[in-house]
Amino acid sequence: MGLSQQYQLAGKYLKYYFTAGNRHDVHSPFVFSLIENVLRDRKKHPAFKEIEELRRQLLKSEETLRVTDLGAGSLISTGNERKVKDITRFAAKQPKFGQLFYRLIQYLQPKRILELGTSMGLSTAYMAKAAPNTNVITIEGCPNIAAKAAQNFQSLNLHNIRQVTGNFDTVLPEVLKEIQLADWVYIDGNHRKDPTIAYFNECLKYTDEYSVLIFDDIHWTPDMEAAWHTIQDHPKVTCTIDLFFIGLVFFRKDFKVKQHFTLKY
Repeated sequence: MGLSQQYQLAGKYLKYYFTAGNRHDVHSPFVFSLIENVLRDRKKHPAFKEIEELRRQLLKSEETLRVTDLGAGSLISTGNERKVKDITRFAAKQPKFGQLFYRLIQYLQPKRILELGTSMGLSTAYMAKAAPNTNVITIEGCPNIAAKAAQNFQSLNLHNIRQVTGNFDTVLPEVLKEIQLADWVYIDGNHRKDPTIAYFNECLKYTDEYSVLIFDDIHWTPDMEAAWHTIQDHPKVTCTIDLFFIGLVFFRKDFKVKQHFTLKY
């Protein structure tokens, strides 16, 4: 990301910050409950401390990995050798979003959890900790990053994570066909319009009324914003929530009219 693009993103965030709504602007019972029970919940669970201690260790790590591909969303300098601390700093989601995933999973209780883009596995760990009796499937394109994530899962004593390594375009249809119903899908990889829409359309074949799709970095580039608006406009989508850095997509039939919310988080 160039300096001008960073300034543009900062400007977008300021606009979001000063215009985003809160629970007083929401008339949907479902979304209001989501705000009260998830977005406004600030309780610290024991799992949070454990995962954030791992993050601190990774941010200090001088270990290098040979990386085959981090997708269009990488903010890391070019080159095949990359330090674990840099991958963690630039590719891992902020703690508050991992913790949001934890609360959201505990609230919605999805039975099938899928993630596209494992990276160091911090968001994966939050999801797995939130649903210890549910199998979390996470897909990563780079074998060496996947191997490092596996070490991280082992250090956290997580045994409900199944890793799949491969190109999303090839692997995603196979995984979806296997699980049949996509209760929860977090898409964090290949931050470009056409692939993002393609992943959405593929997942759409396996969603039901209670599924939730989560898209990362929806305002990262004009290309990603265009993808987000295309997803919002899809006739099967009944509700979206824009939290700036991520977007939530719902298909619930209790929304008689399509509704889009931009909420401060």
